[in-house]
Amino acid sequence: MAESLLLNLAESVLGKLGSLVLEEFFLVWRLESDLEQIKKLLKGITAVLLDAEQQQSQNHRIQVWLEELKDVLYDIEDVVDEFECEGLRRQVVKAARNTTRKIRRYLSSSNPLAFCFRMAYKLKNIRERVGKLVKLKSDFGLTEGVNDRQVISKKRKLTHSFVDAATVIGRDGDKENIIDHLLNPVDVENVSILPIVGLGGLGKTTLAKLVYNDQRVQNHFKIKVWACIFDDFDLQEVLRTIIQAATSQECKGWDIEKLQAFLRETVNNKKYLLILDDVWNEDRRKWNELRALLMGGAKGSWIIVTTRKNSVVSLMANVPPYNLNVLSYKNCLSLFLKCAFKDGQEVKHYPNLVRIGEEIVRKCKGVPLAVETLGNLLYSITSEREWKSVRDKEIWKLEQKEDDIMSALTISYEQLPSYLKRCFAYCSFFPKDHTYSDFRLIYFWMAHGLLQSKNEHEELEDVGLRYFKELCSRSFFQDFDQLIGLVRCKRMADLMHDLALSLTQKECSIVTSETQQIPGNVRHLLFADLNSLPKPIPMSLQGLDSVRTIAPFVDSEFISQSFLQTYLPRFQFLRYLDLRHSEIEILPEGVGVLKHLRFLSLSVSKMRRLPNSICKLQSLQTLWLKGCDGIEELPSDMRCFISLRSLSITTKQKLFPNDGIGCLKSLRCLEIYLCENVEYLFEDMHGLASLRKLSIVNCSSLKSLPQSMKYLTALEVLVINGCENLDLEMEEEESNNEQDLTQFCRLEKVILGYLPKLVEFPRWLLNSYSNTLQFFRLVNCYNLKEWPACPTCVQELDIDHCGRFTTRDDWSSIAHVPKILINGVQLQPTARNCGTSYPSCCRP
Repeated sequence: MAESLLLNLAESVLGKLGSLVLEEFFLVWRLESDLEQIKKLLKGITAVLLDAEQQQSQNHRIQVWLEELKDVLYDIEDVVDEFECEGLRRQVVKAARNTTRKIRRYLSSSNPLAFCFRMAYKLKNIRERVGKLVKLKSDFGLTEGVNDRQVISKKRKLTHSFVDAATVIGRDGDKENIIDHLLNPVDVENVSILPIVGLGGLGKTTLAKLVYNDQRVQNHFKIKVWACIFDDFDLQEVLRTIIQAATSQECKGWDIEKLQAFLRETVNNKKYLLILDDVWNEDRRKWNELRALLMGGAKGSWIIVTTRKNSVVSLMANVPPYNLNVLSYKNCLSLFLKCAFKDGQEVKHYPNLVRIGEEIVRKCKGVPLAVETLGNLLYSITSEREWKSVRDKEIWKLEQKEDDIMSALTISYEQLPSYLKRCFAYCSFFPKDHTYSDFRLIYFWMAHGLLQSKNEHEELEDVGLRYFKELCSRSFFQDFDQLIGLVRCKRMADLMHDLALSLTQKECSIVTSETQQIPGNVRHLLFADLNSLPKPIPMSLQGLDSVRTIAPFVDSEFISQSFLQTYLPRFQFLRYLDLRHSEIEILPEGVGVLKHLRFLSLSVSKMRRLPNSICKLQSLQTLWLKGCDGIEELPSDMRCFISLRSLSITTKQKLFPNDGIGCLKSLRCLEIYLCENVEYLFEDMHGLASLRKLSIVNCSSLKSLPQSMKYLTALEVLVINGCENLDLEMEEEESNNEQDLTQFCRLEKVILGYLPKLVEFPRWLLNSYSNTLQFFRLVNCYNLKEWPACPTCVQELDIDHCGRFTTRDDWSSIAHVPKILINGVQLQPTARNCGTSYPSCCRP
């Protein structure tokens, strides 16, 4: 299965070998014959990869061959990227010709002739390695094949305490059985503990949701709590999770003593229902510690535990467990047809597909998640060949683990378009239960070169968002759908995460205090608890020159200053470096050698100073310094970040000089956050020709905005919030043409909040969104005298605590807006023109 990733990698490498930048270099240095030979050899190998994938489980030599091929492909990718890095460096040198001699020397340290000889040697070595692999290929008798599968997508579902009971098929009997347990006391302890146990994907969590939301259950218990439990079952985190779910009490920073006391007080002598979802803990000591705190509930209290493991049942239960059986064939077929066809009426038009679907459902063996996954996979596909391809997959014949439905999920993965496979697999670099934001995931994928534009006009951010939505629609992410600010967040089902882990297990290593040895060809290092590693850093972290990712596996203070100083310069092929929440105060000068680095996050770290050598990172696409309130000043040569697309900054500076950030023509997203001393922004903001999102938040000393801001022609999102001294007015420029007053032409979303000096809407802003604005949010602008004209294009208007504008009598000027929220309450259409003051007639 991992070799499917290899095919995607090979295709990606072949695409990069055809880049214009590479061809220009090779032509100048007369290396084009090496390039063509490598491409020809790789095409021959790529053609047999599908056959190699099918045979590798029976042939160990093919397994070894595939591993060697993967290493060569990654090394080719490194070489290609090295040429691109050199091209970027030369762009900066060329642009710096009119600057000081010091800057030219600083950027011109590379010797072109030495670079040419070094790369020629690398190409020769790679050509020889690929040639050897081609010779071995002929020994295996592999045949060429084409992967021409087509797939069409559809949106699907998720996990949290709410469930729409009408969408659940075949679990009514199970629901009634469990509710009967809950409503009738048993002769055991005051608190009964009932595990729901069954195979992965059977619907244990869904069943628990049905019970949890039943009206009879709600009336029966004084307290109801839903808590998802992490694999490590850390008592402090479990207590915090339960308390926050039960009381909405913010208990961050509480020690274990305070947490346990608060929990006991919360549940003592009260009849409660606690759902502990997806428990894996087999440590009796940990469970006994939690159990002792929960047993003070009133008689008739219940704890329901969902788990896949019978060992958990024997550890926790004090009543017989509820063994969840597979879904009946009839119910599975109903679920499958519901997922695979647009509506019930469509089914009768495709009797042959239904017959094939019946065979597919039988192979799912009653597991709803498998049924749903494959039904969703075939949604809107009417080709019998595609349906038979799913039915006849050889993977169904492989022996499955006792608690596994990987065969069903693997088929879903294999049917993904090539460009999505590594994107999905790389999601395994985040822990289970991780909340994936589209924003972070897009730049994560971008850093690893996984985003492929359809044409030169398609933005990489839009490609990433398209990928994210497509994976969601195929049920690789659940329908947990949370909007945090303007960022969409989702989670991944455990089984899907298991599938992703199975794809990347050989190239990714999670480093813990118990890690003894790491294979030299590992490309991604995830640190679970580096602070507990023995000192000095163990030898297992040495010799990993090809590492591309260094990141925490969980948010923690995971890395030390000495580690960075000693090891960081060694990882010269690093693409992704995540140091958020770290204790590091000074980034070492050696960071400047990481010319492949594309993503660097220092958010919410103790960083005080960034060396100017960081500006040598011409490949850097993402630099996040949000929450680094110790940084005195940004590096002086910021303009050298010619590839930078996303920048978030927190600094103690009073002003931002010109000829710095304003020169970043590739910048798409700029967030200026908690810069409490800054009074003025850079005047050359008009240089941000590609900027799509501008966020200025909690800059309490900011007095005004630069005139040049009006000419951000690509701006789509504008957020200005928490700037108490900011006057949005600008001096109007003399012009006979009304349209010359501002050059905004794409603005779609505007959020303004906590701006006490906003009395009248500035003319430059009013003129900026008349044809494009879709979302407008206004919060705590209580001194605003007059509501601006609301253009007909606006789809959602959110007004929150803005004085008389949230208690006005006449709503006619905004009645055309489809969705209006006033102080969090949606204004109903019948209330918009009734002449009655809010809120008496505006409640849902």
